[in-house]
Amino acid sequence: MRAWLQRRMAAWFLRRQGTDALPVALKRRRIYILPTRAGLGFGLLLLVMLAAGLNYGNSLALLVTFELAGVALVAMHLCHRNLLDVVVAEASAGAAFAGDSGQIDVILANESALARYGLEADVPEAQARLPDLPRGARQRLALAVPTARRGMLRIERLRIATTHPFGLFRAWSWVHTPIELTVYPRPSGVRAMPLQGGPAGGRAGAGGSEEDEWLGLRGFREGDSPRQVAWKAYARGAPLLVKEYVASGSQLRIFDFAELAGLDTEARLAQLARWVVDAEARGEPYGVALPQVRLEPDHGPQHRHACLAALARFGSTPAS
Repeated sequence: MRAWLQRRMAAWFLRRQGTDALPVALKRRRIYILPTRAGLGFGLLLLVMLAAGLNYGNSLALLVTFELAGVALVAMHLCHRNLLDVVVAEASAGAAFAGDSGQIDVILANESALARYGLEADVPEAQARLPDLPRGARQRLALAVPTARRGMLRIERLRIATTHPFGLFRAWSWVHTPIELTVYPRPSGVRAMPLQGGPAGGRAGAGGSEEDEWLGLRGFREGDSPRQVAWKAYARGAPLLVKEYVASGSQLRIFDFAELAGLDTEARLAQLARWVVDAEARGEPYGVALPQVRLEPDHGPQHRHACLAALARFGSTPAS
């Protein structure tokens, strides 16, 4: 019953607000506020004090009761104002291996003249708190999301909330912006890394070795060594280029899904992930062959991510 009610409420919030394109400022129309458990207890205490004061005709008890009720009303106003006009500037996710914690980064900005305190960001099974957000500041909250299996973990919405100043009320707002966390297969397996004959196009040291053959220049990619950069061409006004050679005596590696006979799908993907991680650690060029997907041999952080992400997406398996 509770899960059904939560789904109905989530659908209502989405219909009312629609999908968001970041950055999003939290305006009055999208901020909700309700008493917390402490606030409900405080309200019950005020009712008891009011009943006692009226029953015994105690003016001092009634005065204290009304003053505390006034404090609660001011706290409700301050709680709502603490969230008003906060800007959700960015929300992004990286990648993680299945079983590890993935990270979702949420950047909040305060463009008003008032500092904000005790802001929270949360998604299912993960929460992060920001003690304070000074005026004109931008700060990041990192949410550690548990991952159970490989795939694309899609988070449809996140919640920004606060209970400042006294914890009697919780004000919150939903931001409907899809976030995808790539969950790689967890590397495992004991099979030997395969070899496939043929020259491997690799990146040699500056100038290459005597055994290497000149291949040409290509654009600079993150992870390339500065020693491989064609600095003379760059000094002449050319873009940042990297020298590339063919290592004539080496072997290129193609990690083929079809060649892992005797293993089920998840075991094959785990073994391929093991080979990708090991080959990258050695600095060797490698490629991945999956049904309908083939990544040619290369190496570097971007290529590693591309190969592992292809394994994560294989079969369009949803993560949970």
